[in-house]
Amino acid sequence: MLLLAARMSRAKPSAIMAVADKARKLKAEGRDIISFSIGVPNFLPGEHVYAAVRDALTKDSGSYGSNRGSDALLDAFLKHLEDAGLGGYTRKNVATGIGAKHVLYNLAGVLLDPGDTIAFTVPYWASYMDIADIVDAKVRLLPCPASQNYKLTPAQLDGALAGVKVFLFNNPSNPTGMVYSKDEIAALADVLVKHPDVWIICDDIYNRMIFDGVGYHNFVQARPELRARVIQVDSLSKTYGMPGWRVGFMCGPESVAQAIVTLNSNHITNLPEVVTAAAVAALSGPQDITKQKCAEFQAKRDQVIATMRSIPGVVCPCPQGAFYVFPDISCAFGKSHAGRKINNDIDFCAVLLEAKGVACVPGSAFGDPKALRISYTCPTAQLAEGLKRFREFFAELA
Repeated sequence: MLLLAARMSRAKPSAIMAVADKARKLKAEGRDIISFSIGVPNFLPGEHVYAAVRDALTKDSGSYGSNRGSDALLDAFLKHLEDAGLGGYTRKNVATGIGAKHVLYNLAGVLLDPGDTIAFTVPYWASYMDIADIVDAKVRLLPCPASQNYKLTPAQLDGALAGVKVFLFNNPSNPTGMVYSKDEIAALADVLVKHPDVWIICDDIYNRMIFDGVGYHNFVQARPELRARVIQVDSLSKTYGMPGWRVGFMCGPESVAQAIVTLNSNHITNLPEVVTAAAVAALSGPQDITKQKCAEFQAKRDQVIATMRSIPGVVCPCPQGAFYVFPDISCAFGKSHAGRKINNDIDFCAVLLEAKGVACVPGSAFGDPKALRISYTCPTAQLAEGLKRFREFFAELA
């Protein structure tokens, strides 16, 4: 009998995409569907990005590019990091990939042998668990429930790092939208200094989508001695409205960056030339659209939080970044809607979608079955209507 590799028994399709696909199917059938599911920013980059693409097409060489990324792209990303308060890196510290997910997968291959342990918080972005499973790593979960504002405490981190090879940290968070303050980052950094054998991956792709003047803060800023083992991951997808362009970056120790370059040489070879031109233009050109969208997302955040707080029993810490909220909706468990029983988050999302045409992702996809994720990037009129339906759904539970 012909068999697939054993790792494929551990590989699972994206739960987030499954919800998005079902919503698209219902919409194609004529249903009025409002999607709060997939995490796309729902805006397009500025005209200067498209102008750079058109210019690149007229100059296309048709040649292979650098496995690391073009010098112009590396320099643009280094300037992007410097603007975020992370200067002092060179091209040798940087490598690119086909989106941040690809970079994270490569980092798992670079840093984790089968049986090694990676630690990250719960709730987590769904692909963290999937990637760890595929590379046959052990996972140590650090539960951060709504009762602690979905945030990791220093004591919790300190007690969890024995025997851990990689600590993966997401700030701002997907799915919760929570952002760590300067003092909170400093306190966690103090703990990490005490564990010198742990690699630290900072998945900070929402670092330009932060509200309320909280600002973006990083372990390297707090404790510069961590630079030797901190790896930054970033992307064009959320900041510039370019998820389909698939451009991701990492910046960290030269040995790690070179390992990523080696992996690139064996599978993707290089980013396409036209995509590189778009990326350089996005990073180096006007940043007004990003700033405008950040302000819009903050206003939408306020709308969603007001709705969540108006529903008895729903618990929802207020996020300060990204474009998600992650309400604990377990108050609905054991109730029914139009005769359909809701036993868990999966039931809740399925009944909500069928009854009200509102698509959300169950919290179990992110490790927390008491909650669900709402992505609020849809047009303002759709958001208001979707939130109205969400309130009605709760009011109709029996």
